[in-house]
Amino acid sequence: MMAEERTDLEAQIVKDIHFKEIDLVNRDPKNINEDIVKVDFEDVIAEPVGTYSFDGVWKVSYTTFTVSKYWCYRLLSTLLGVPLALLWGFLFACISFCHIWAVVPCIKSYLIEIQCISHIYSLCIRTFCNPLFAALGQVCSNIKVMLRKEV
Repeated sequence: MMAEERTDLEAQIVKDIHFKEIDLVNRDPKNINEDIVKVDFEDVIAEPVGTYSFDGVWKVSYTTFTVSKYWCYRLLSTLLGVPLALLWGFLFACISFCHIWAVVPCIKSYLIEIQCISHIYSLCIRTFCNPLFAALGQVCSNIKVMLRKEV
């Protein structure tokens, strides 16, 4: 009975991973487009003091800008949203595949090989350089420097 419950739980977890509920109200929960894409009428068009157009022109311009931006985005996302989602999904799948099956194994292999080389390098330094520098230290330890000020 316990194994059957665990299998059901594992199946539920796998199902949850592949069928995640999406939030149709907050479509940017991680705020990745916080400052980048938010463009309103006031961010693009502004009239300085003394060069105002007619109030009616300003209102119609505002409405035209807002509505055309809204519907143009909707049309483009309707036509290109699914194909671009497919393209981006494919691209990120390829990047993930390369990272998992090529990059990480190459880095691990490199780290294993460099560890072996580092042991050999450390042995060479201890064998050749340590005695040399110890001898140079002994030679230079008897050197005395005196500073005299000549008048």
